[in-house]
Amino acid sequence: MESFFAVVGAISGFFWNILFLFVLVGGGLYLTIRLGFFQIRRLPYIIKQTFGKILDKGQGEGTVSPFLAASTAMASTIGASNIVGVPAAIAFGGPGALFWMWVIFMLGGATKFSEVVLGVHFREKNADGHYVGGPGYYMTKGFPIKSVGKTLALVGAFVAMIYYVPSIATQSVSLIQNAEAMGINKYLSAAILTVLVGVVVLGGLIRVSKVASKLVPAMCVLYFAGSLAVLFANIRGLFPSLALVFQSAFTGTAATGGFIGAGISMAIRMGLARATYSCEAGMGSAPIAHAAAVTDHPVRQGFWGVFEVLIDGTVCTLSGLVVLVSGVWKEVGPDVAFTMPAVAFQKVLGVAGVYIVTISVFLFVLSSIIAVIWYAEKLVEFFFNTKVSKYTRVIYTLSVMLGAFFGLEAILAVLDLANALIILPNMVIVLFLSPLVAKLTKEYFSGAQYYLKDIKK
Repeated sequence: MESFFAVVGAISGFFWNILFLFVLVGGGLYLTIRLGFFQIRRLPYIIKQTFGKILDKGQGEGTVSPFLAASTAMASTIGASNIVGVPAAIAFGGPGALFWMWVIFMLGGATKFSEVVLGVHFREKNADGHYVGGPGYYMTKGFPIKSVGKTLALVGAFVAMIYYVPSIATQSVSLIQNAEAMGINKYLSAAILTVLVGVVVLGGLIRVSKVASKLVPAMCVLYFAGSLAVLFANIRGLFPSLALVFQSAFTGTAATGGFIGAGISMAIRMGLARATYSCEAGMGSAPIAHAAAVTDHPVRQGFWGVFEVLIDGTVCTLSGLVVLVSGVWKEVGPDVAFTMPAVAFQKVLGVAGVYIVTISVFLFVLSSIIAVIWYAEKLVEFFFNTKVSKYTRVIYTLSVMLGAFFGLEAILAVLDLANALIILPNMVIVLFLSPLVAKLTKEYFSGAQYYLKDIKK
């Protein structure tokens, strides 16, 4: 098994260095320019149309409200990776990894916006009368050579179905490590999480979206408050830590204490991989949730994609700064990097800090896994049919237990490789269809039909 994971890790390293620096950063930059830097220029309007309309039921057709659809997507986006994925990136890639995460967050707004717009534009109704969409649908319908588009869609769906198994395991292992630090048996914590996940996902989209809409705000507020407390307690180390992030991004970091040391390539790899896994820009997962939203225009729902990246980037930045200013990144070994935030919180808040992190991780993991399983179900539905997809809820729920049997580094290697194989075809199609995204965006902001009233407001 060690040899297998070593080979997988080597292949993942190939993808997540220069190749994906070009694909993700270059692709995100192209979309940003193509859309006129709108995620920056229009940010106040985007926030007004998202955060400012959380209780809005939406206008037009769809299955769930815009906020419920966004909550499902955010439940996957704002998962345990926001708390423990960033420390893992720093443990293996050095403080400079945080800089490369910021690059993805800055450009990822345009990427995720484009994916959501395409997901809503090409959505359709399934056999149950619910709206469904995602990469498979815009690959099949949007690519001019239908046979090629269909092939890419099927291959992408198949790889993604496999990908979500290590993705779920990554989420569960983060909770298990934190629970073990509190003396809780790892098999017990995995079993409890499995049962809770099963109760939610077996209820289908409506239950998943409603649970997510309650969990996401609560867990964000709890973790924000704890993180700010740690930062204020270590305020003198804030600017030196920020300087270290920028310096390490281009020079690497020497090994210190429990830290393994990292070169520039590892900083890039870890930063790109962890940020992409966290915000999901380029992965094509968010459009699956947003395609079900009640909306009158694809661009209006696309704003939620930008909002998700903004919130995700903020939470990840807090996590990164917490482990840097507290100094725990030099004290905790990379094999247990997931425990870094708990150690940092404990330094400032005592035992209460450990409980805050553990509860936050639990909520983040639970919300993320239920969303991911729903994504996986929709992929199985696209690949097979609705009858088969409903049975896979049980299979994906049971994969939560894998987190109790495999280590962090092994799971991340498999996860990164599968992630790369999903992103490549999706980004190619999104870039190919970017003229359509630009056209729809221009149509919306030009005031076509009844959109002008929102712009004037």
